[in-house]
Amino acid sequence: MFELKPCDPATYRQQTRRSTLIVATVFLALAMLLSSLAVMVFGTPGADNFRFNVGGVFAGVLLTVALVRGPFWNQRWLAAAVYGWQLKRNLMRVTNVMHKVTEGVRANDPTAMKVLRFYHLGLTQMHALDANSSAQAQLVGEVDAHKAKLQALGIETEQTRFDPAWLEGLKSA
Repeated sequence: MFELKPCDPATYRQQTRRSTLIVATVFLALAMLLSSLAVMVFGTPGADNFRFNVGGVFAGVLLTVALVRGPFWNQRWLAAAVYGWQLKRNLMRVTNVMHKVTEGVRANDPTAMKVLRFYHLGLTQMHALDANSSAQAQLVGEVDAHKAKLQALGIETEQTRFDPAWLEGLKSA
């Protein structure tokens, strides 16, 4: 279950820039350290040690990914970036089955209508967080029309929660 959280766009961008800088610094330090270590241990003085340098950089990438997905994932300084990643991931899940969602909306399926409303709210938030106002402007008419349809059918319009199981039900329908 994923839930939209209120986020100030300026604070979000500041926090994600900071976490990106921290992760990039960790990667650079690991890549340089592991490349140097690989050349010292396996390399030959005066010879071409390019493959050991590349191997060290590759090991730095793998170790950085492991750190981010492991111990860094629950750190406070990475929380904004993790939230943004989860938001985009859940929006992509809906996008991947949008044809089924729109079929369900046309048939007035309450689950499909909730999924589309979550999608609209999530997309609106993502555009605000990424400062992408032009993309948001293109979506306004569709969002308003769908919200009006939800209200007419008596379905709650504040769909801030998303359950991936809803998509499974739509796929099988």
